[in-house]
Amino acid sequence: MIPSKTIEELITRHNNLEKDLSSSEIDKKLFAEKSKEYSDVNEVIDFAREYNSFDQEKKELEKILNDSLADEELKKMAELELVELKVRHELNEKKLKLFLLPKDEADKKNAIIEIRAGTGGLEASLFASDLFKMYEKVSHKKKWILELISISRSDAGGLKEVIALIRGTNIYSTLKYESGVHRVQRVPDTETQGRVHTSAATVAVLPDAEEVDLKINDTDLRIDVFRSGGPGGQSVNTTDSAVRITHIPTGISVSQQDEKSQHKNKAKGMKILRARLYELERIRIDQERSEDRKTKIGTGDRSERIRTYNFPQGRVTDHRINLTLHKLEEFLEGEVFDEMIESLTLQAQEESLSNLK
Repeated sequence: MIPSKTIEELITRHNNLEKDLSSSEIDKKLFAEKSKEYSDVNEVIDFAREYNSFDQEKKELEKILNDSLADEELKKMAELELVELKVRHELNEKKLKLFLLPKDEADKKNAIIEIRAGTGGLEASLFASDLFKMYEKVSHKKKWILELISISRSDAGGLKEVIALIRGTNIYSTLKYESGVHRVQRVPDTETQGRVHTSAATVAVLPDAEEVDLKINDTDLRIDVFRSGGPGGQSVNTTDSAVRITHIPTGISVSQQDEKSQHKNKAKGMKILRARLYELERIRIDQERSEDRKTKIGTGDRSERIRTYNFPQGRVTDHRINLTLHKLEEFLEGEVFDEMIESLTLQAQEESLSNLK
């Protein structure tokens, strides 16, 4: 049950926002902020008002049911209305609880996605490439902007590692459940006897942290420059343009050599480093808050096997929610990606609700 004071505060907040937005004295920046807040609150205000009037409506219907002089037809109608009222009340309570859940401040941020080939040799690098293409297609369909930060290719068109920045609306909230080990089961092109091989790739999704989110002291950094090298030891250029940045307190190290400019490599390296440090701090805080919680849906454990892509059976299975979609090709084309994400988000919300004290 949600305290009536909480519901009343929500209704008051909605009324105050309406009043503020109708004022001619409000400046543009504040108007934009309050408009967004009003839009969020407005989605649940009808549920809040109906939830608030539940007790009174329930009393009136029960009064009719308990009235010995009331018409029997009227009592039947009141009985049906009471059942419907209770069902609506439960639905309203769930929607309001979801709205009142603490918001993840990172949900609205852009995201940095890192994909690395895992166990399985060449086949793993080919699968890493398939995953990256899938996220490219999803980005294109959603009109997101995908910017390549760094890429390391293997033979036969595979990828050893790729890091990209994805810009758009609520990117991190959409992609955050992709972090973990993705496993593939299929017959490689090089397999002559038709045996199914199992390979894996790891995906890490990090909020794109800005300088305002995390202060990094220059004294905590060690920056090394070196000559970048291409595939097979080939020289990319003859200047010391590659950069390795090490965060001394944590030991986290980032290397960048994709650009010919040392300055650009350093800027890219700092973006990745800031994202990793920001996520590290978020995980630390989250662990402190939820030491007693057990959840299936994680967003940070890269060692957790989260999904299997089985080509012989044409299915993709998410092990966290036991959801199997027999639409593997469509999934890799980004066609049914939302179906998986919506199911994961719903499960995560259910777990958050069950953890409410």
